Amino acid sequence: MQMIHQLSDAELIHDFLQGKDSALETLIFRYKDKIYTSIYMLVKDKYIAEDIFQDAFLKMIKTMREGRYAEQGKFLPWAMRVAHNLCMDHFRKVRHNVPVTLPDGMDITQLIGGPAETASDKMEQRQVNASVRKLIEQLPEEQREVIVLRMYGDLSFKEIADLTSVSINTALGRMRYGLLNLRKMITENQMVLR
Repeated sequence: MQMIHQLSDAELIHDFLQGKDSALETLIFRYKDKIYTSIYMLVKDKYIAEDIFQDAFLKMIKTMREGRYAEQGKFLPWAMRVAHNLCMDHFRKVRHNVPVTLPDGMDITQLIGGPAETASDKMEQRQVNASVRKLIEQLPEEQREVIVLRMYGDLSFKEIADLTSVSINTALGRMRYGLLNLRKMITENQMVLR
């Protein structure tokens, strides 16, 4: 009888689908370092990498159980693709963290707020966010639209330009003027944004 760690990837997948969980454990153990390292090198955060690693294997297990895995003998390239796609999904979700700088060099996320730590920080951050949203509502419609689509809708300037039927330069200009107006209103209202 062949030892489980000597089985091929295809044999391990077959055994797993026949109900042998130890086959899956062997497969994970065989490739965990390569897959985790590739995820970590992309996201550069231990905790995010661990989450994506777990999500990747959950997705692979689901795909195999549903009978949709058909790349016999090519498990590692498939697993790497699944992990890479989840990393790209992660980057799409956090894409709005791309810095947008105000004319004075301040990052726009400082206006809208970054992560809050304590309960009082969270409450203060909600109040700041509500105040900023009220100011955004006072902007001219074209400027407000671009800022909302960019900051809350997570759209690129090209997507905003297409959606609003203007050139990219016009969308960028509206964003710039909207941010200048926001900055002016913040100063006029003597708001302190931390």
